[in-house]
Amino acid sequence: MSAQLNEGDQAIRLIVMAVTFSNLNSASGLKKLDEYLLTRSYITGYQASKDDISVHVALSAPPSSDYVNASRWYNHIEALLRISGVSGEGEGVKIDGSATVFVEDVATPPITDNKAPAAVVEEDDDDDVDLFGEETEEEKKAAEERAAAAKASGKKKESGKSSVLLDVKPWDDETDMTKLEAAVRSVQMEGLLWGASKLVPVGYGIKKLQIMMTIVDDLVSVDNLIEDHLTAEPANEFIQSCDIVAFNKICKFLRPHESLHDFSN
Repeated sequence: MSAQLNEGDQAIRLIVMAVTFSNLNSASGLKKLDEYLLTRSYITGYQASKDDISVHVALSAPPSSDYVNASRWYNHIEALLRISGVSGEGEGVKIDGSATVFVEDVATPPITDNKAPAAVVEEDDDDDVDLFGEETEEEKKAAEERAAAAKASGKKKESGKSSVLLDVKPWDDETDMTKLEAAVRSVQMEGLLWGASKLVPVGYGIKKLQIMMTIVDDLVSVDNLIEDHLTAEPANEFIQSCDIVAFNKICKFLRPHESLHDFSN
């Protein structure tokens, strides 16, 4: 009985902490979302999660460039969905008129609880695409076998990945931005994948290019990429400078003894 009460108390605390958004497709709703994302990269926590998916799906169209923070967040989530998917559980977000997503096992995720969602996914024959990245039983077994093999052979742990948002600035308002983007995307190397992009007005008729990329941490150095390729010949004919706007690790999973709360401090 005590354990049941503790779990109930935990669920109540998570519901109280849930972020609430109203009328996301109205000007007032977008303004609230834009202000909320001013100091945040994601809806909750420090990695993309189901909470970001819930808000993303609730938007009927991408936010306009007038909502700089909301537009930046939307394009980032859009790129992650295309490139690597979103696996974070989140802390719960409520959207008026939409279903509320709560994660009741974030603080203490027992192994038995983790198996339940996978079983539901297997039973639903119509659910061909898992946007939330939950593992099936076969995937979990394969991951365990790979981990055991790596431990036995003493091999180095697989390198992590990061999602990076860059600001690429031209020399002036006469720079051909189409050629500038082509110069950026022409830089190819192992462990680098270019994603979504857009032009953002800076002022005086000048626009900058914002572009997403996913990198393998052990293979690509963002500083070297900028200094040795993007701002060097021949790309510097169009590119005046590059700035890192956002740099986020792509977390595949949490270890059994960890929770999202551990990463929020």
